[in-house]
Amino acid sequence: MKTRLWIFSAVALVTAGWLFLAPGSDDVSPLQALKRTLQMDNAPLPDFSQHTDVRAKKQAFFDYLQPIVAANNQRVLDDRARLRTLADTSDEALSGSDRRFLQQLVNRYEVDAAASSEAQRAELLVRLDTVPMSLALSQAAMESAWGTSRFAREGNNLFGQWCYKAGCGIVPKRRGEGQVHEVASFESVDAAVASYLRNINSHRAYAELRAARAALRAANQPVTGNALANHLLRYSERGMDYVKEIQSMIRINKLAALDGV
Repeated sequence: MKTRLWIFSAVALVTAGWLFLAPGSDDVSPLQALKRTLQMDNAPLPDFSQHTDVRAKKQAFFDYLQPIVAANNQRVLDDRARLRTLADTSDEALSGSDRRFLQQLVNRYEVDAAASSEAQRAELLVRLDTVPMSLALSQAAMESAWGTSRFAREGNNLFGQWCYKAGCGIVPKRRGEGQVHEVASFESVDAAVASYLRNINSHRAYAELRAARAALRAANQPVTGNALANHLLRYSERGMDYVKEIQSMIRINKLAALDGV
């Protein structure tokens, strides 16, 4: 009974908060706000080390992560669809909600704030796109040792992402003298995947990847993990060896089929 009362109260509070959102607040639906309130995305990472059979562990990892990547890619597509509807809208004709939406995208994807609105929207269309499923799954598997690494277990970090503010994550045991980076910690795997997509879609190190993806889109060609992996030379200090290992993982685990090819 107490649980039902708590949920009812949460719904009421979220609904009230939605009704009285300040003009500068993020545009979120009542359902999204409730989902955040109830922390539905914060389920713990499964213990993949319990699988003694390698194939079973791989399949469990892919089965767990694939829907999370798909959901985050869909969020990107939803934003991209809304962005496209505004592509030819003059600044004067934009609603307050659309202005906030565009500014949030500019901030999130680190687009040049000094550029014209037309240039910003054009750049956003290049950045606001999905990461092939095969690429996301293979990178997560490699970077997290199939979800069993210390950083995956303690910080939900499946992609080896770093941060540079003291206390932002987990200090590596083998961090070199004078280095200040930490391995980022996330409240959920969902948040880690969202951060990974944002990293690929915004960091200057992956500008060539985004350009190659946009060129494939323009030519109506499939965007595959195998093709985009060629532009991950700066994701790891291992450079081309890293790229080849990612492509090998895609091939061995037959992940290309998830990209529709």
